[in-house]
Amino acid sequence: MDSSGLGRLDEVQRDPYPLYAQAHNAQGLLHVPELDAWLVARDADVREVLRRAEDFSSAGSLRPDVLPSPAALAVLGGGFGGRPVVVGSDGEAHQRLRLPIVRGLSPARVAAVLPYAAERATALVREFAGGATEGEVAGDGRVELMAAYARRLPGEVVGRIFGLDPADVPAVVHGGHRAEELLFRPLAEDEQIAAAEDVVAHQHLLDRYARERAADPREDLCTEIVASVAQVPGDLTLEQRHEAVSHLQNLLIAGHLTTTALIGTTVLHLLRHPRQWELLCAEPERIPAAVEEAARYDGALQGFRRVTTRPVTLAGTELPTGASLFVAFGGANRDALRHPRPDAFDITRPPGRHLAFGHGPHACPGAQLAREQMRLTLSELTRRLPGLRLADTERPVEMRPTMIHRSPYRLDVAW
Repeated sequence: MDSSGLGRLDEVQRDPYPLYAQAHNAQGLLHVPELDAWLVARDADVREVLRRAEDFSSAGSLRPDVLPSPAALAVLGGGFGGRPVVVGSDGEAHQRLRLPIVRGLSPARVAAVLPYAAERATALVREFAGGATEGEVAGDGRVELMAAYARRLPGEVVGRIFGLDPADVPAVVHGGHRAEELLFRPLAEDEQIAAAEDVVAHQHLLDRYARERAADPREDLCTEIVASVAQVPGDLTLEQRHEAVSHLQNLLIAGHLTTTALIGTTVLHLLRHPRQWELLCAEPERIPAAVEEAARYDGALQGFRRVTTRPVTLAGTELPTGASLFVAFGGANRDALRHPRPDAFDITRPPGRHLAFGHGPHACPGAQLAREQMRLTLSELTRRLPGLRLADTERPVEMRPTMIHRSPYRLDVAW
């Protein structure tokens, strides 16, 4: 893709909602050159694709938007990974790869980690809120919330579930962000090489964990993943190390980047609608509904790619074998046929079935964990900082331009 194409892609990713509206009103499917794909944006069509995994394959679901340079690819050759992962698999392979994740993120394990998550949420808010007392409305506090909180809590919580040493969590979070940048953002070659070096360092750290858990299993998700690869205790083969790192890297990135993004967009839209923030502070029992509305209105995960396995017809559009689709969860969540007044952010909206966490066999197994962290976050912020507001209403908030994890780059707030 040339520079003008990358510019158009950047524009689409920063605000995809006008494109979704165009797709809702189109006859059949809309082909989007910037995405190099047919856009599936109506709720009914998205659900149909997600149900029909045999016709719409997940292979290539994480296809990069930008191919790294040969020099960056050479750096990546010194790392681990590159093997099939759960989001890019179909059928029996998908079920096999998904099973240890479902076990590792069971309701019991999520419940077990919640006291730790609540403790860390409180501590992180206390770090930046300083002397703000519970219920304080006025003050001169200010913080960039993404760095101080949103990028920290999900990493610490998922690190706990995986069994990571807390000292390694910042490096794991950093490596996940760098992998996303390398594959989904246009970077100069020297920046690509630097990002690739960070990704490889991340992979070597995860390889150490994989080898340690193979030798000394524990009660954590890292052990579950390694056991699913090794099948029998003992040293891992080189191929098993590549497989284990692939799974660990993919799941850790999904586990913290998505929730980080959801925290950012949720707080952003609540503060852009001060009356709804005030209502939430006055009636905290609305927090679960606010989480669902925020996820529907501007989901962290905008969608995934799919590829047709045979000639099919979808929404009246005939698609050949090998056709590329972008299945837009974010578009489905703004479909007026499913959600009345879809472009209105309203935490009093009656509950409805949105697609922020996917649907069908690939529905997000970590959805409950993400929801619980959001509820803890809003409970802590509304209780301690009801006077929270956007620090600069004159300057627009810049969104991270990817369709995988949509979130603010920065979220400067004050109280």
